[in-house]
Amino acid sequence: MEKKQIQEARMRGYFLESAKNLIKGEGLKSISVRNVAHHAGYSYATLYNYFQDINDLLFRCVEDFCREAEEFVAAKTKEREGIEGVKAVSRAYVAYFTEYPGVFELFFLERMGDFGNKPQTANLITGFFDRLSAPHWEEAVAKGEITPEKAAKANAQLRYILPG
Repeated sequence: MEKKQIQEARMRGYFLESAKNLIKGEGLKSISVRNVAHHAGYSYATLYNYFQDINDLLFRCVEDFCREAEEFVAAKTKEREGIEGVKAVSRAYVAYFTEYPGVFELFFLERMGDFGNKPQTANLITGFFDRLSAPHWEEAVAKGEITPEKAAKANAQLRYILPG
């Protein structure tokens, strides 16, 4: 990676961390271009050199929060298999969003239209629980703990109940 790319990645990281910290600490209401830039230690105009707009930055936050939540869930569900794994994933999923209500607000309470109506953002959020629980459902089906039809139905119910 050349020097310019490293510097660009670092600058993007400053703004991204600033936005994530604001969301975690103060919630989505605290997010504005000026506030994010101020907390990152740069001019608000500088943010536009690295992100198209605030919606682009929020999409990157969603991506990062998904990775962070996946790591959180993985750490809490080690050595859990099948139905027990699904239960552990469900508990960890709820625990993550309980610990970070600002992230919950971003994922489940904010209107998708406010993200610039990006289908990528909607797909990341709506498919998130499925990605976390899929290996455990597959294992439960393979072990004969549950039928594929019941697993699909239970997963769909959990997908909508857990953010509840």
